[in-house]
Amino acid sequence: CQVDLSTLSKEQTHKLEMPLEEGEGCLVLLVTLTASAAVTISDLPVNSLEDQKEREEILKRYSPMMMFHNIKDVGFLQVKVIRAEALMAADVTGKDLFSKSDPFCVVELNNDRLLTHTVYKNLNPEWNKVFTFNIKDIHSVLEVTVYDEDRDRSADFLGKVAIPLLSV
Repeated sequence: CQVDLSTLSKEQTHKLEMPLEEGEGCLVLLVTLTASAAVTISDLPVNSLEDQKEREEILKRYSPMMMFHNIKDVGFLQVKVIRAEALMAADVTGKDLFSKSDPFCVVELNNDRLLTHTVYKNLNPEWNKVFTFNIKDIHSVLEVTVYDEDRDRSADFLGKVAIPLLSV
């Protein structure tokens, strides 16, 4: 399938259901167009700080000699989203003996918003993801929210935590 990104609003998450061209079914995407280019998601074992070359670049970028080179580039934050435990059961169906949830996690810092994958039918999901954000303001607040994915309607809220960067 093809997506024309020019038709989408910026700084807003769009749920797209795109039919596949050479086969049956459709692809469901959550797409957010944002001005930030330095936010990343990676699997937990692939941590950029463990890469020596990447580490040297970061140390050079934030050295005292570069302090006033870019006033709005304060630093970066790596958030490791490992797992959640004992989540609320949001999906109640007559087919299942036990109620479950289909949780995914959203990590937000200012206008940067990154999501984990959904772990289906699980109240103790493991995501093992590393999110990297640029920090432009030390007064920002990191928000971590867990939702239950529902295919036919908007996601259900399961919980949230807000962490001011000054407290980290």
